[in-house]
Amino acid sequence: MMRKKQMYRSMLALVIIFPVFLNNGFAHDNAYAEASKGQLTSKDEVIYATLEAGGTLEDIYVVNTLDVAEAGEIQDFGMYDSVKNLTDLSEIQQENESISIQAPEGKFYYQGNMQEDTDLPWNINVTYSLDGNEINAADLAGQSGQLEISIDVSANDNVDTVFYDNYLLQVSLQLSNLYENIEASGGMIANAGENKQVTFTVMPGQEDTLSVQGDVHDFEFQGIDIAAAPSTLPIDTSEINNLTDDMGALTDAISELNNGVADLRTGVSQLNNGATSMRSGSSEYLNGINQLDGSSYEIINASKEIGGALSKMNSALSSGSSSNMDLSSLTELPKGLSELAAGLTQAASGLNTLSDQYAKSYQALDAAIAEIPAGQLTEQEIAGLYASGADAKVLDKLIATYKAAQKVKATYSAVKAAFAAVQPSLDELNGNMKTMSGTLSSISENLTGSLQDMDMSGLGELQKGLAALSANYSEFHSGLVGYTGGVNQLASSYSQLHTGITGIANGTSELNEGTAALQDGTAQLYEETKDMPAEMQAQINEMIGEFDKSDFTPVSFTSSKNEDVHSVQFVIKTSSIEKKEEETKTAEPEEEKGFWDLLLDLFR
Repeated sequence: MMRKKQMYRSMLALVIIFPVFLNNGFAHDNAYAEASKGQLTSKDEVIYATLEAGGTLEDIYVVNTLDVAEAGEIQDFGMYDSVKNLTDLSEIQQENESISIQAPEGKFYYQGNMQEDTDLPWNINVTYSLDGNEINAADLAGQSGQLEISIDVSANDNVDTVFYDNYLLQVSLQLSNLYENIEASGGMIANAGENKQVTFTVMPGQEDTLSVQGDVHDFEFQGIDIAAAPSTLPIDTSEINNLTDDMGALTDAISELNNGVADLRTGVSQLNNGATSMRSGSSEYLNGINQLDGSSYEIINASKEIGGALSKMNSALSSGSSSNMDLSSLTELPKGLSELAAGLTQAASGLNTLSDQYAKSYQALDAAIAEIPAGQLTEQEIAGLYASGADAKVLDKLIATYKAAQKVKATYSAVKAAFAAVQPSLDELNGNMKTMSGTLSSISENLTGSLQDMDMSGLGELQKGLAALSANYSEFHSGLVGYTGGVNQLASSYSQLHTGITGIANGTSELNEGTAALQDGTAQLYEETKDMPAEMQAQINEMIGEFDKSDFTPVSFTSSKNEDVHSVQFVIKTSSIEKKEEETKTAEPEEEKGFWDLLLDLFR
């Protein structure tokens, strides 16, 4: 009886539902069969792919979203094994690559299961290592130890590179509280409740190896999630502009450094010329003073002889034996005095020339050394130069040249008083020699006149004159000895001074060569860096162009025939690794299905 009631109930339901089925099914198809061609505004594709734990592709399907502006027949394309309507119960017609849909106005969704030979644009290889040894994913469940998960991402040459070149990959791993001491080089670790979320980013067109390490207990893993979409990273260029501005300031500083070194080279060249000229003048002066010092012995001896002759003549006249005295040698005395006076006059003239040359050389040296800057570079300033990125070899030369120039300036300051005292000494010595020459000339002239006017009756007057001359000549001879002693001391002292002048000239010569090499180096440095800001900006723009895909026009993954593609995204996931749970199930008897249940199964 119960069976009959159930059968009647089922038949009644069939009578009730069958017309509804006809109306909602066949009538729906017939309505669309008579519809005109629809209008498609845009299309979105989301590609879902599942991978084995090691990265091997298992399954791939696409959810297509069609934005239909006008209801009717819509044609789409894709290399599908099968398709499934996700919007309504209408049938989707598939013939090879062509998909025909009777779509209502609005959003229409359908799923396409890709053919088995379909590949992703990326090769993804996942390896697992436990305590340093590679291990199969299937053997990891429930294991404990130090775990490393390595993910290699590279281009798949079998797929159009448009996705690899323009898509950014976000790789995420969610690690449970079973993981400790997590490290992810190049990845970002964030809290996600009790778990840890590790996220990596792979830039467009880049191959990369991602690695996560940690200590794990009773291992389980939910798998790796990978999302791929066109790169639309907003890149802030304000800091980049500051960087290029700083680089421009650096090149300007290098330019100023090069100009400063050029000025330094000019000044050092002038200094070297002055020092070389002073060394030449000093050498001539040293030779002259040495010659004068060498002739001092002859001058002293000649003066002694003159003094002795005067003394003898005075003695002879004083003894009263003048009647028998031979006065012929007396006539030679004025000649000797004149020759001595002429020698002193010539020496005074030489000193005068030497003084003029020394004055010019000294002025040139003083002006050249004054051109060397007196400012001192601090250790911080020197360190800043090295930190600026300039050529270290050029900077080494610059610092060495700077120190040499400061040493020359300091040395000159220490001996400047000696330099300044030379010319006054020369002028004083020149004046003394001229005075002595004039005195000798006067004595010679007076003596010559006296001898010419002298007769034997005037010997008394001659004796008085000779006595006075002999007495005065002694004082002259003492002064002459003092003068020659001064000349000897000056010659000895100036020899040391000349050695210092020669050292300065040699130093300025090396300094001149160093600054020339330095100026060549700074000029080369400036030439190599003057275009650096523009080159840096060009490289930055190129790098930004590599990663900013905001102008990318999406293309269909399913078929190149599809148009009006709005967006294409990839959602990729690897299989989870879980411990197997042993379950004991008790077999339950199957209930016998009635007609109603069988009918409802048709719609499930």
